[in-house]
Amino acid sequence: MAQQKKKKNTLSQEEINRYTRNFWKLLIGLILLGFLFIFSVGMGLFGKLPTFRDLENPKSNLASEVISDDGVVLGTYFVQNRSNVRYDQLSPHLVQALIATEDKRFYRHSGIDYRRTFTIIFHNLIGNRQGASTITQQLALNLFSEGRARSTGKRIIQKFQEWITAVRLERNYTKEEIITMYFNTVDFGAYNTYGIKSAARTYFNTTPDKLDVKQAALLVGMLKGPGIYSPVRYPQNAIRRRNVVIESMRRGGFVTREESLRLQKEPIVLDMRISNYGEGLAPYFRAVMKREIQREFSEMSITKADGTPWDLDRDGLRIYTTINSKMQLYAEEAQQEWMKTVQASFDKQWKSRDPFRGEKAKLLETGMKRSDRYRVLKQAGKSDAEIKKEFDTPVAMTIFTWEGNKDTLMTPMDSIRYNKLILRNSFMSMEPHTGYVRAWVGGINFEHYKYDQVKTGTRQVGSTAKPFTYAVAIDNGYSPCFQVPNVPLTVGSGAYAWTPRGENKAGSPITLRKALANSQNFATAYMINEVGATPVAALTKRMGITSDVPEYPSIALGAYEASVYDMVGAYSAFVNHGVWIEPTYILRIEDKNGMPIYEKAPRVTKVLNGESAYVMVDMLKRVVSEGSGGRIRWRYNLTNPIGGKTGTTNDNADAWFIGITPELVSGVWTGAEDRGISFASMAEGQGAQAALPVFALYMQKVYADTSLHYSKEDFPLPPGGLTRELDCSQYDPFPGVETEKLDDRLGF
Repeated sequence: MAQQKKKKNTLSQEEINRYTRNFWKLLIGLILLGFLFIFSVGMGLFGKLPTFRDLENPKSNLASEVISDDGVVLGTYFVQNRSNVRYDQLSPHLVQALIATEDKRFYRHSGIDYRRTFTIIFHNLIGNRQGASTITQQLALNLFSEGRARSTGKRIIQKFQEWITAVRLERNYTKEEIITMYFNTVDFGAYNTYGIKSAARTYFNTTPDKLDVKQAALLVGMLKGPGIYSPVRYPQNAIRRRNVVIESMRRGGFVTREESLRLQKEPIVLDMRISNYGEGLAPYFRAVMKREIQREFSEMSITKADGTPWDLDRDGLRIYTTINSKMQLYAEEAQQEWMKTVQASFDKQWKSRDPFRGEKAKLLETGMKRSDRYRVLKQAGKSDAEIKKEFDTPVAMTIFTWEGNKDTLMTPMDSIRYNKLILRNSFMSMEPHTGYVRAWVGGINFEHYKYDQVKTGTRQVGSTAKPFTYAVAIDNGYSPCFQVPNVPLTVGSGAYAWTPRGENKAGSPITLRKALANSQNFATAYMINEVGATPVAALTKRMGITSDVPEYPSIALGAYEASVYDMVGAYSAFVNHGVWIEPTYILRIEDKNGMPIYEKAPRVTKVLNGESAYVMVDMLKRVVSEGSGGRIRWRYNLTNPIGGKTGTTNDNADAWFIGITPELVSGVWTGAEDRGISFASMAEGQGAQAALPVFALYMQKVYADTSLHYSKEDFPLPPGGLTRELDCSQYDPFPGVETEKLDDRLGF
């Protein structure tokens, strides 16, 4: 019986052979199935894998950088705030921290670390969960997937996709390139921070090449979990994770034991610099330029190779501009310094008076109806009474002040009143001989007031228009020493009759030079009556004024609107011997690989005789040396050759100053949001007081910076020299005119 049982439990040779064959069949089948599965994954049956072309050009949302003429990144356009760096721009500590923590065998595998993978499988089976992804696999996940899958089945498929992509990456890129791509694609979780360049700036206000061991370890440590290891929200977690990375670096031989112990005891020191569109230099300029680029690309059909349009927020373009970062900073500083003073004076004049009484109450109603709050309430079906009640109910808000943002409780209607009494200011500076715009300040605070007043906005130009009338006269043979009557007069007749206002006192005949220097209205009106409004309007348009300039005599005194951008461009033609060059602020645009896709060619036009332009420069210099711009000399001590023109509009609503030097032309405008809100007196609201100081402060800073290389030499003579006599003592005021006939001519 026992022998029968034993025999029954013993496998026959035939059974052993059968089991062996089945085992090998199963094993080979599983291997074949595995190969078939991997082949299917590679063929994209479980989801599209990146092609060779994709590997050569990995897709990611790259911020486009706006770069100044002196190589400074002024700001970025982005959906994800990500900018690429090169390997040589990475701190060695970053590379060491990453390899020591994430992939010790990085330089010894080809995308997949098989030894580590099988070791990790064993650890996970015994409950010690660990990750097995190499740096290359993590890069594959960052570049070519929508993130880590949540379900187990999808994650298994995704893991095989990572393996295949990792191997392909290793075949196409060097180890240094893989490290660089990895750091360029990682997500740091908060503050729209993508890539190491953005992270270094956000958390330490520095660049990746300058990160020390502690900083590098903290940023690499965050990659395991940007949320739970955030140094802002969870500083203790961040310190513990940083120290783990530092200890890994010690074990990897990158730091000594003594360094590791010392560094782990030190606290986290952050220097936060959170990026947004308005942060950085020249925010108004960048906003205007973005719209300009989009328009140009559309009109010129500039697209990618596949015909799709370029996306400034995602395609990582490099936009090279003419802006000089130092001069931009000086312009912004000059504006802030002076506008604080002007605003304090403006507030004082309205302290005991209501600027919105009578007809001006409509300004508040208009402001209310233009607000986002009003539109939302209207769309919600609220009645006018309900909306009025909402606007009279205090709410928490943040308002602008020259001392910084202020949190307060205020009714929306009071906030409209408050903001309409905040003075605005804009400034632009350009080189007249190149057309290059060097500084652009479109407003006082981009966070609160986003409307650009350099190019987008136009305001009445006042007396800054007078040189165009005098230029026509000079170009038609009049001498700057020619004397004209300085008495009230009416130009035209009937419905077209125009009598200029006379803030200036009437007096005896005055030379054209002195009339411009002292901004005399009567003399200027006399001259446009002599030369005609049509030629003046035509010259004004040729000199780059793109807004409407009607052919009426009143344009002599600036009874039209123009932008600071256009006015600076026009005055540059005087300095550039009568040649107008379109103000230029874009040099070229490159794609993320450095291939040029756009280059700006400015328009150039001869608009005025070179000698006539030089005579106008001489007359504009007299505005500073003996006229309305004199405070440039006696208050700001700028003694080098400078000319310019002040401008003040009716009721002191707009203050202007356009300043010229041999190498720079700059324009300033100051005023409230609405022309109905203005300075109470000419003393405070004239261009010489409310606008000129910004120019003067800016020029002081520019000349003090010797690295900018702007000389203090005089304006050069026109080509061919000067044939006209500019010394008025050499002239008979009215050659060929007898005294008694002179009285009749002047109407005395």
